[in-house]
Amino acid sequence: MINVFQPSLGKEEARAVEKVLESNWLGKGKITDQFEESFAKHLGVKKSQVCSDNCCTEGLFLSMELFDIGAGDEVILPTCSFVGAANAIQKCGAEIAFCDVDKRTQNATAGDIEKKITAKTKAVLLMHYGGVPCEMDEIMQMADAYHIKVIEDAACGVASKYKGKALGTIGDMGMWSFDAMKILVCGDGSMIYVKDEEMLQRASKLLYFGLESKSGYSNSVDQKWWEFEISCLGRRSIMNDITAAMALEQLKKLPGFIARRKEIAEMYTLGLQDVEWLDVPESVPADCESSYYFYHIQLKNGKRDELARYLRDRDIYTTFRYFPLHRVKYYGCQEKFKNADWAADNTLCLPIHQALKDEEIAYVIEMIMNFEKA
Repeated sequence: MINVFQPSLGKEEARAVEKVLESNWLGKGKITDQFEESFAKHLGVKKSQVCSDNCCTEGLFLSMELFDIGAGDEVILPTCSFVGAANAIQKCGAEIAFCDVDKRTQNATAGDIEKKITAKTKAVLLMHYGGVPCEMDEIMQMADAYHIKVIEDAACGVASKYKGKALGTIGDMGMWSFDAMKILVCGDGSMIYVKDEEMLQRASKLLYFGLESKSGYSNSVDQKWWEFEISCLGRRSIMNDITAAMALEQLKKLPGFIARRKEIAEMYTLGLQDVEWLDVPESVPADCESSYYFYHIQLKNGKRDELARYLRDRDIYTTFRYFPLHRVKYYGCQEKFKNADWAADNTLCLPIHQALKDEEIAYVIEMIMNFEKA
């Protein structure tokens, strides 16, 4: 089966993990610190503005706490978003104000967002679909005018940039995912960015029990290093040196991963651009950079589901991301969104990962082109 997503791990990651095991220190330590510092450099921000955690969803939940979002507040969320974002909003007692998206890019526009702003709006929680940037200049200008926070779900945009600036570092807070199906993988893990450095310190405490003082080996100040104080009711949501060791090696390989994914996207576009019954993704704007996390086609003939089954029967696995959350009954949304609904019924994500071989890509293209003939 040709997979939609697939990690690329090698002997470098295995050796890095082996060294951690040999050290007898498996928890959060110097290797995690090294990864945080390296990732901050990758983003072009200060280390004091980033902090690792155990998953991107934790960052979404944390954002609600950091910005004191709760009962009586509204958070605008593009309906084509990850389920964890909606859960984070409702769990804190706030209301979700779903908005529509551009049907081709599946990113929310400033116009989509502005339609949903009310006196209760506290923040907008953006997602950059497949790592392709939203129109951040317009969105930030609008957010400033209405005095609302901008939270960027950059889970898919580990190497994406908007006008030279890393996605996730443009708004007030951002987060990236390193789970098993992302581009940079370490099993599970994430990084968060907070523009306000003092707020980042609060985030660090919330991620580790609310501790005010360190205990154990890391405490070189207190005479009684087993004593501690807390300043808030935090939890344990940290990375460890095992996952960080993998992530450090993956970060070294990231430029090569992105270059290969771009090649694959270009091969798909070249091979499929003349197929009359489908549209290929639009080119990434010249002043932006994509991580090429998704490659999605959109069918004009209403046969998306049939094509997905046809390809699966030929050992090509495809999917659709992200299922519109306004269609999930639990959230209780009664609205319909024209663009998101169209995209949900006509979009298909093709296999794209850096381990794909040229002949596999050619096979996928050939099977799609043969679909109408079958």
